[in-house]
Amino acid sequence: MIIDSHCHLDFEPMKSSLDEVVERALQNGVNYLLTISTEDKKFDQIIKIISTYKNVYGTYGIHPHEAKVHKEINKEVILKRIKQSRKIIGIGETGLDFFYKNSDINEQVKLFEEHIYSSIEANLPLVIHTRSAEKKTFEILNNFSKNNDLKILIHCFTGSKEFAHKLLDLGAYISASGIVTFKKSKDLAETFGTMPLDKILVETDSPYLSPEPLRGRSNEPSNIIHTLKFLSKIKNINYEKFCTHTSENFFKLFGKLN
Repeated sequence: MIIDSHCHLDFEPMKSSLDEVVERALQNGVNYLLTISTEDKKFDQIIKIISTYKNVYGTYGIHPHEAKVHKEINKEVILKRIKQSRKIIGIGETGLDFFYKNSDINEQVKLFEEHIYSSIEANLPLVIHTRSAEKKTFEILNNFSKNNDLKILIHCFTGSKEFAHKLLDLGAYISASGIVTFKKSKDLAETFGTMPLDKILVETDSPYLSPEPLRGRSNEPSNIIHTLKFLSKIKNINYEKFCTHTSENFFKLFGKLN
């Protein structure tokens, strides 16, 4: 069993051919897909997708790039949105992006904290985006973790080994995308090699970040097999067993799917 823990099925080109995308995923052993929310105005599309496909689940959240146009989003709004479907099983994508700074840093921090409050109250995992913001991301998560049992998934991890292990100390799960297969990502591959097997998830972040040997093409969930094969070699474990481990990790974090 394989689970794509982070994809964007409401994005083109997948959105226009979802039947085929989901079928190709199933043919490659990808049993479940988690499609991730990034904007409030597109959440209706997430609801429609998860209502149409039995094996697709979703999240609600606002990407840090969009913080500047979502100043009205708070814990109450988030909790209301997640109640729209029992198949909304996570909160995010949320977090901090200080690389592009498409939104003011203070606006990003405030919105991130509203997502965390919601996660605590709803007892749902946080799906976290963090780029060029390791210090602030850890500071916020560490502060909340002192009095709360946070459920954390760091998606598309590309950070330092030190950052990874500080997050692991908080009980976080860490997800690998196709980036780990890139030839320039040797340090990242080494970092995943040091992570405990019971904390690793996998994702495509499709339609972005196609793994080798498909780099440069539009990505989709069926392509996750290349990332899994790459990581299974790094971890020196049988491919099927590694797939099983990552799926079990998903269930430990998000709960069983039905």
